[in-house]
Amino acid sequence: MPTRALFTCSMELSQGAIRYLSSGKGKILNEEERAAENVYIQRKEKEILEKQKAEKEKAEKAKENADKKTDGTH
Repeated sequence: MPTRALFTCSMELSQGAIRYLSSGKGKILNEEERAAENVYIQRKEKEILEKQKAEKEKAEKAKENADKKTDGTH
């Protein structure tokens, strides 16, 4: 059946209909679904980057506090 799916997809592409395959599900997405998926992915990536940045800042502050404590004992 994969050959049939590829044939159907190539027929649609040749007729000017742009379709995308969703990763892992095998579902064909239209342009609106693809755009919504891209927005979702960008939002999740931004959340991950913000979380990593917050963790990095927290670690830097903890290191600064540890350095201040050791400086005070000398």
